[in-house]
Amino acid sequence: MEGLQILSKLSLYGLLTVMGLFILLVWGWQILILRGRSLKNPDGSTDDWRQQKTHYGLAFADVFFACPLGMAGIALVFICPRLGHYLLSLISFWFVWANIATTATSLRFEKPKITLGWVITFPFGSVVGFAYLLWIGIHFRAVFVP
Repeated sequence: MEGLQILSKLSLYGLLTVMGLFILLVWGWQILILRGRSLKNPDGSTDDWRQQKTHYGLAFADVFFACPLGMAGIALVFICPRLGHYLLSLISFWFVWANIATTATSLRFEKPKITLGWVITFPFGSVVGFAYLLWIGIHFRAVFVP
């Protein structure tokens, strides 16, 4: 990563900050769902794993895999950059997939008003994940090629 320009490094640090904050937000929200709490979404739907078992599966995957591995990936970017970027690429793919699925479900079944709260709850994770994957694609040589 020594070959990266200062603007590339700054954009990476900005992305890592946004990813870290998003991961902490998702982690806390999903822990509440796993603990049995029924939470209302900005589109009018409710995350309640008693009604929809898929919410439990997504919450379980986020709490025990995606969020801890995402935080580990962020830390590893500074300790062992190549491994950290591999891990964050996988987690970014998860965030893109999971958030596109929940956004499509919200748009199809709930017909929401598009507000800032809705954007942060549903498509924001896919935007963050895609931005990181795009950054990796642009800087692939500097990050992965020795």
